[in-house]
Amino acid sequence: MKLILEKLFAKQSLSQVEAQTILGQISEGEYNPCEISAFFTVFKMRNITVDELTGFRNYLRETCISIDFNAFNPIDLCGTGGDGKNTFNISTLASFVVAGAGYKVAKHGNYGVTSTCGSSNVMEYLGFSFTNNQDKLKQQLDKSGICFLHAPLFHPTMKKVAPIRKAIGVHTFFNMLGPMVNPCFPKHQLVGVFSLQLLRYYKYIYEQENLSYRIVHSLDGYDEISLTDSAKILSPDKDYLLKPNDVHFTTISPKDISGGKDIKSSAKLFINILEGKGTHAQNATVLANAAMAIECFNVTNSYEESFAKVKESLESKSALNAFKTLLSL
Repeated sequence: MKLILEKLFAKQSLSQVEAQTILGQISEGEYNPCEISAFFTVFKMRNITVDELTGFRNYLRETCISIDFNAFNPIDLCGTGGDGKNTFNISTLASFVVAGAGYKVAKHGNYGVTSTCGSSNVMEYLGFSFTNNQDKLKQQLDKSGICFLHAPLFHPTMKKVAPIRKAIGVHTFFNMLGPMVNPCFPKHQLVGVFSLQLLRYYKYIYEQENLSYRIVHSLDGYDEISLTDSAKILSPDKDYLLKPNDVHFTTISPKDISGGKDIKSSAKLFINILEGKGTHAQNATVLANAAMAIECFNVTNSYEESFAKVKESLESKSALNAFKTLLSL
């Protein structure tokens, strides 16, 4: 590791093969926590390259416990995190809204590292039991329209470095990788990223594959459509800006979409929104992201039509029923 760090400290970058090999060595226990922490820190001090990101991604995809959901053709709604905004669990709520609208969702998630409450934290608190049993997951998809894939159960490397990531307490390149390494390799994805540079990286990588995607970044730094500012949207066929007043009657204040102070309050907020007790701002933000996810399927429909579908899912309690059914299974 000393030679690797000296190379990186000299402002040299890793090739795809080098990045993939080093992550494998970390996973196999060849380096101690201090060495791994130093390695992670390098990518806080300078921008990661697309080759490095691709190499790390390739290793995680090749070594994961993969799941075959081809018969369901699901979508994943997943953000990178790492934006430091501490919002409520927007993408997880949007996932249930999309499931309630009749689409299959394979939600990839993890515990919060830089946020108070990640998707896995809220699901676990509300009584959900994580599993990597394929038959069980297929039953969940079939009956509730959604399943939840807790990342450490599918990625041995993520599980191994989780204590180090938690101890560091800042986002690392693993945040950048989360949406890219869903173990069912979905062909439809809504991805939220925390920077314009990462937006371009994702676009470059996803262009190499046959995916229907929307990559989103709010210009004030959120890794989702926040409605606090315009959001940059990248799709296979066009790039454009989605303005808050395209969705909501006014721009939303950051405090309107802030999360709870702890897991308990975050979970309460989560249930309130599913039960139809959310504020206009909270609902609009969830629906904006859910509608963008449906766009990955309905490429011929307008965004307004997609928004109407997800609005019906939330208001009719279909999203809530998807959540209750998932927990009952």
